[in-house]
Amino acid sequence: MPSCDACAAPAVVHQRYSGRRYCGRHLDRSVRKKVGKELRKQLHLDGQPITILVAISGGKDSAVLLSMLHDLLGQRPDVTLIGGCVDEGIEGYRPPSMEAAQRLCEQLGVRFEHSAFRDLDFLDMDEVVNRMKHVTEDGAPTTACAYCGVFRRQGINALAERVGADVVALGHNLDDVAQTVMMNLVAGEVERSLRMAPHTHQIEEGLAPRIIPLRPIPEQEVHLVALHRGLPIHHETCPNAEGAQRWKMRETVANLEEERPGSRHGLVRTLDAIRSLAGSRESVDHVSACEGCGGPSSGPTCKACEMRGHLGLR
Repeated sequence: MPSCDACAAPAVVHQRYSGRRYCGRHLDRSVRKKVGKELRKQLHLDGQPITILVAISGGKDSAVLLSMLHDLLGQRPDVTLIGGCVDEGIEGYRPPSMEAAQRLCEQLGVRFEHSAFRDLDFLDMDEVVNRMKHVTEDGAPTTACAYCGVFRRQGINALAERVGADVVALGHNLDDVAQTVMMNLVAGEVERSLRMAPHTHQIEEGLAPRIIPLRPIPEQEVHLVALHRGLPIHHETCPNAEGAQRWKMRETVANLEEERPGSRHGLVRTLDAIRSLAGSRESVDHVSACEGCGGPSSGPTCKACEMRGHLGLR
């Protein structure tokens, strides 16, 4: 078994994109260093009190994110970390993952908050999936993830408002970001790319900017760090995920990376180049109040209200 480049211990990962091999301890050290560097780029601390809502789900990504932020920022008197979990209402999947998320917060001594779709007058996702079978409107989403993603963002926004968060931290890793960039490129959605996190300032009135400190870390390495740290995580995949566009793009990006190591980093650099050429704009839509719920929207009706309508929640 190959040994770690930094010590004699067995390596747990071979980074084909860099040529390096690391044991669990030195991989953790490397990831923490990268996260710290990314955090300095995305989060501007000036000594003023700041509250960061860390969106956690019980999965590996958000668990590593919260653990790393606790390491890097937990001792700062000007920073308050809060773990926030949204219950989408998926029987057999969300309850054990929420339990893992709460257990992690208890271990780290971080305040835990949660909300549920039903608290926001949305349907549980189990009911959404049932109703989707009868939706026949033109333009209505055909995958559960389309509904869940929009409703989940609303849940995170509500949590951020409830706790007075200045910033929301999301656990998107390198693979997640590369997949999103690829989806936007394939669809010609340059404007959507400009709105992607990280945000260096408030992009919409009333919404906290998003940061994604795990942006340079591959999914596999995030998982290995979670195991090395012994973090409480839920390992199951959402039962509604298969068939979604991201599920297909996940395979495409993985194949690209296998054939040409470093492709994921290249996609992220492409995003950065697009944003640089656009003058670092992070919002290009005019934001107004939704006629249905009063929340921020780029049109007369926000996506959440549109989707509520498709499901018969007029």
